[in-house]
Amino acid sequence: MRYAGLALAFVSSWCFAFSGPMAKYLIAAGLAPIEAVWTRMAGAGLLLLAVLAVVRPQALRIPRSRLPFFGLYAIMAVAGVQALYFVAITRLPVGIALLLEFMAPVMVVAWVRIVRKVRLARAAYVGAVVAVVGLAIVVEAWQGLRLDALGLLLGLAAGACCAGYFLMNDSFGDDVDPLGLIAWGLAGAAVVLIPFARPWNIPWDAFTVSATPSAGGLTLPVVAAYLWMVLIATVAAYILGVNAVRRLSAAVGATVASLEVIGGAIVAWALVGETLGLFQILGGLIVLSGALLAQTATATTQQVAAPDLGETVSVQA
Repeated sequence: MRYAGLALAFVSSWCFAFSGPMAKYLIAAGLAPIEAVWTRMAGAGLLLLAVLAVVRPQALRIPRSRLPFFGLYAIMAVAGVQALYFVAITRLPVGIALLLEFMAPVMVVAWVRIVRKVRLARAAYVGAVVAVVGLAIVVEAWQGLRLDALGLLLGLAAGACCAGYFLMNDSFGDDVDPLGLIAWGLAGAAVVLIPFARPWNIPWDAFTVSATPSAGGLTLPVVAAYLWMVLIATVAAYILGVNAVRRLSAAVGATVASLEVIGGAIVAWALVGETLGLFQILGGLIVLSGALLAQTATATTQQVAAPDLGETVSVQA
């Protein structure tokens, strides 16, 4: 069971790694970032709802008391994370945007300690400091801000929404089916984003052409990139991730899932032609180490303090 969970988590993290690079093909073809987000959410949400309605209809039942939870989940944990991340990757390399999003465990540490007033293991604070130091190396703070300032803020905002996802998953138990939550979350996010994405104005003919995101990148049919993003980087990634977390502890699942940062950078290098400098690679490894240390300590403390809570589910872009 444990080895099966590790395998599922590993494959899930690499599926998620394709989301940012594939989105760049849609953006290069003429879609705005918010339009790319909407097409991803709508396509994946409708597909999951249709499949679950046929094979597992009970998963789509929402307890009336959970309606506000589902609404907030769709707005913050899905729409907020995805929209902010997709906008961030238009101003930052995919690998950097992912690193900023994976500052979420550090934000969870701060929230648990300051707001919930829960005492944490010393490793949680050490991890937070290490992650911040790593981020300073990524942006080469000693030479002034080297990366796009707005992109950095958007990436950190995506991390804040991602932290909200972690915290929300503390509260749902057996009355909520994870697959149903994901399906309604994706579909709900698409509905929430309609006024911003304005799907009636999306240049749908962009899906009939091929695109090259940047110099040195591969040219791919946009519709192929979109289908890969929906089927592999969203539907398959979420389903595999949910099943992995149900077989593993939260800490182990999060550790394996964090491979998305490395995978995203590798996929972006192979397909989009984006490369990271020495300081970005070194700082990224430090950020990742600190975030994992902080999250592992937080997860351990929360499981001891509140064993009745549901396990934390790892979130991806």
